[in-house]
Amino acid sequence: MTNRLSRRRLLGATAATAAAGLLPLPAFHGSARAQAGTLRLGVPTAVTGTWAPLGAQVVRTSRLFAKTVNAEGGIDGRKVEFLIEDTQGVPANCLRKAQEMVEREKVNILLGLMASSEALAVMPKLAEWNALFISSINGAGSMTAEAYVPNMFRANTSGPMGARAIALWLEDQPATEFFSLSLDYAWGHSSVEVFEKLITGMGKKAIGKVFAPVGTKDYSTYIARVRQANPQALYVALTGDDGTAFLRQAAQYRLGEKVQIVTELVDLLNVKPVGESAVGLVGSSRYTFAYDTPANVDFVKRFTAEYGEVPDTFDGEHWQSLQLLAAAIRKAGSTDTKALIQALEGMELTSVKGPIKVRACDHQAEQQGFVVRVEKRDGYPHPIPVVIKTYPAARVTPECRKASY
Repeated sequence: MTNRLSRRRLLGATAATAAAGLLPLPAFHGSARAQAGTLRLGVPTAVTGTWAPLGAQVVRTSRLFAKTVNAEGGIDGRKVEFLIEDTQGVPANCLRKAQEMVEREKVNILLGLMASSEALAVMPKLAEWNALFISSINGAGSMTAEAYVPNMFRANTSGPMGARAIALWLEDQPATEFFSLSLDYAWGHSSVEVFEKLITGMGKKAIGKVFAPVGTKDYSTYIARVRQANPQALYVALTGDDGTAFLRQAAQYRLGEKVQIVTELVDLLNVKPVGESAVGLVGSSRYTFAYDTPANVDFVKRFTAEYGEVPDTFDGEHWQSLQLLAAAIRKAGSTDTKALIQALEGMELTSVKGPIKVRACDHQAEQQGFVVRVEKRDGYPHPIPVVIKTYPAARVTPECRKASY
């Protein structure tokens, strides 16, 4: 999927890609009832809409995971099947699709929800549904703090954890005055709130902030506000099409020549279209194919062989969540919701991102924090994120049931 497609073109592109065998259509789950013993996993995610490029990562990684584990005999002897439904990134759609999966399809494990607002809409219903949700994307700090529910686990790096990593790196940098630009929804507000608290605690200044609606195409007015504030550095928490639109326009206005731009999330999805204009961009990283761990090297090889390109942020994060789920099922010897909760609490695993440990107190997976710089490297047709700093899990993970530090 490419950026800035109309919905009609995006649907056409999705259908064409599925026909080529690269992406399952919604019929992926519905043509026949699953055979007895098949492990059915629900993925209500954004196949169309603003979040579609990120949803495409969830779908293709789910497909690769099923192909991989099924070739090895499944999980605990059961073949894996993913049920994909399009939510368009809309909380009400996600809630309805998730409920249909639970009630009609008898699914009790949900993954791949795209926006944090979707996750927060679904979480209060999990106990009633006797269902489990493992987050692989959602960054809102509240999910493992005031909105915590026992049936939700977060395998991925949270927004506060990403903000913490880049703030720690900035502590040793000369910039002292910061402006923030973020998306106007749960993850964006959570990230900016944490970032501002962190840098002010370091003796630096937060001199302004602005939130853009999801789906903003023209960032020129926001760039003008940044210039008017005249900060030494700009903290950005954008992703998907929004992140790409901003970086393109920032390059056109040569914003990076006037202010140091740092970001809470570095994605190839945004770096590729911007090209060399992204070189030098620094930010925290939830996942990059450049992590040098044995598990990640194996994953990157599998992914590249399957799709002809390296995995991006949410490919890696989603794969990690599936690794965690598989380990829990094997440990529990069951897919019963209560048994899986018990198996997941306190679980330790070496994943594509290195060692992780799931805290029993709030179900956040403790993991290392990474800061990357976008650089040109031989052998790649586009700039890539290169790890320049690694922080231990203890330094980037908030205290239990906390969204700040």
